[in-house]
Amino acid sequence: MSDIIKAEDAHQSALIETLAQAFQTDPALSWILLDPDHRARALRSLFRVLVPSDRRAGVALRSQNDEAASLWRAPGQAHSGTLEFLRTVVPLVATFGTALPRGLKVQGGIDAHRPKGRFWYLHYVGVRPEHQGKGHGGRIIRAQTSVADGEGLPCWLETATPANVPLYERLGFQTQVEWDVPGGGPHFWGMMRPASL
Repeated sequence: MSDIIKAEDAHQSALIETLAQAFQTDPALSWILLDPDHRARALRSLFRVLVPSDRRAGVALRSQNDEAASLWRAPGQAHSGTLEFLRTVVPLVATFGTALPRGLKVQGGIDAHRPKGRFWYLHYVGVRPEHQGKGHGGRIIRAQTSVADGEGLPCWLETATPANVPLYERLGFQTQVEWDVPGGGPHFWGMMRPASL
């Protein structure tokens, strides 16, 4: 099984492609971007914005052969600041178009339920469809939770995929809060992994 390594500038296109493929059937993004063909294009645009933004705010990891990718925001960086918002808002409006109101509902719920304090924030993690079920997701998450453990810090994530909840539980995450996005949107789980010293 391939090693997990920190992504550098040269890996940005591969990270974008891995995450775009992985999130094609994500419940939240499927609710925001209803048309599958449009979603495929929009996800690449979305991750072209998010990958560099999250790398500036934390770390991006990849498996050596790009089966999996993860975006982690460092402690104190879970909430984007004004400069980051201004840098990303125009591309994101262009990406979501008429789906923007649904996107804002999802983001509003995520922001409202994210805890305060210092923790590593697993913003996105994904495995290319043909490599799912082979342990890549767990390995790429453990690569960073071990760093958090060494720092004595917890980790936080949200998911709208019910099948992912048991996976995250096996990795030490515990559900702290659940919510539904208003207007018929997806159900979310907010999960914290305590620091293991």
